[in-house]
Amino acid sequence: MTDFSVLQLALARHFEGKTTDVHVERGNELHCRISRGAARRLAGLLRADFGAELALMVANDRPDKSAFEVHYLFANSGENWFVHATKEVSREDPAIVSLATFYYPASRFEREIKDLFGIEAIGHPDPRPLVGHAFWPKDYFPLRKDAVPPEHFEDDGTPFPFKPVGGEGVYEIPVGPVHAGIIEPGHFRFSVIGETVIDLKIRLYFTHKGTEKLFEGRLPADGVELAERISGDTTIGHSLAYCQALESLTQTEVPSRARYLRVILLEMERLYNHIADFGAIANDTGFAIANTHCLRLRERLLRLNKRLTGNRLLRGGVVPGGVRFDLPEGLDLSAELYSILADFDEIVDISLKNTILTDRLEGAGCLTKQTAVDHGALGYVARASGVDIDARRDHPFAAYGELDFKVPVYESGDVYARTMMRVEEAAQSVALIRQASKRLAPGPLAAPLGQSPPFEPAFGIVEGWRGAIIHWVMVDPKGEIYRVKIKDPSFVNWPPLSFAVLKNIVPDFPLCNKSFNQSYSGNDL
Repeated sequence: MTDFSVLQLALARHFEGKTTDVHVERGNELHCRISRGAARRLAGLLRADFGAELALMVANDRPDKSAFEVHYLFANSGENWFVHATKEVSREDPAIVSLATFYYPASRFEREIKDLFGIEAIGHPDPRPLVGHAFWPKDYFPLRKDAVPPEHFEDDGTPFPFKPVGGEGVYEIPVGPVHAGIIEPGHFRFSVIGETVIDLKIRLYFTHKGTEKLFEGRLPADGVELAERISGDTTIGHSLAYCQALESLTQTEVPSRARYLRVILLEMERLYNHIADFGAIANDTGFAIANTHCLRLRERLLRLNKRLTGNRLLRGGVVPGGVRFDLPEGLDLSAELYSILADFDEIVDISLKNTILTDRLEGAGCLTKQTAVDHGALGYVARASGVDIDARRDHPFAAYGELDFKVPVYESGDVYARTMMRVEEAAQSVALIRQASKRLAPGPLAAPLGQSPPFEPAFGIVEGWRGAIIHWVMVDPKGEIYRVKIKDPSFVNWPPLSFAVLKNIVPDFPLCNKSFNQSYSGNDL
């Protein structure tokens, strides 16, 4: 159990009358309500004195529609505790004091909240829309409970107000949002001198799907299939974060066997994505044969996925309270994976001995540690730049707290480092699956969810293959989903890409972009 006494005393001393209902939930969460204007001071105190940083902001419509709420979730990774602060926001004057200049990810949360709830962030340095595009009416805020979709959406043709880069010899190269191939839409606007990129602006949200709205009114168990489809390559990461939020809310204890099986499923997802990414990065250097062989291994893994869950992308594997499937009879999963890993290691060895390939990787797309920290970068993007974070270790879930594994960290922050992160994490995934398989003990695969307290928030954190995923949930008195907030790591990992490509040449952008490989769908909720 976390001792919050020092933090509680600090809140009482620094926020007299500005924090109320201070209490501990689930052992390592300190919950409180804060007054308007107190969030900035609270964020500063938690960072300076307690090493906790903002992880999530959530806006919510009060059940009685008398006011809005904005929730701030702060996380301490070193000691695995959280502060969950809630602020009431008047419907007549829907505004909060901005944290944008204090912590960059807050600026994006605030712009999102403004577009979806109409809550203004006072003092925000960038008032431009984030989610809302030109065809959204200015008074349409879709996540409000009383929002009515307009009968007609019309684009008035006003261009997005990009801030241009001027100077002699500077010109722009616009790319997208429609691309060749089957990737989702995103607009990249390069400012260049000759071939050198001096600025990149990224515009996303062309396929806003209303995902969080689609959760509302569903029974909790029925939300799993939607969570699985948030980002198609992250079925287990998102469904597990969602289920863990429900289990935290209902204080449901997942059976031991299910916890180890969850590790196996999550690492299988990490493994097939990392191997495929290595091949794709090699392909962008012109080394297509490596990509062909990595796709061959990916196919072997997808076929194993189907044996595990009946689905190549592992859909249906995780359910609230546990898992749906046990390991199939007669499948020696560890032997299969060691065979695949040995094959992959040979491909990596051949690739890295090719100096034409390594010359393209080393020194390209450098993301400094400070820039990664400033943007709240997650996953292999952060770890490749020297940021030692991993939710499997820092906020243990499933059975990770009982397993041995290494969190690889590189310092160079270039394409080479992000590539080698995949190689090392693939090996760790196989070792974790082997450990989890050995520790499987007889027992149930799932436990029934307990009672859901209405209008109480809870969250789940999972280290997906791209980085930490957070699902925040709230249920109404009928037991139906009232609000779900989703944070895919792509939300914070897309912006640093603009910095990583600076001083690179335009032809290296596909390589830099692939080494980040962020999700459009996970971002464009």
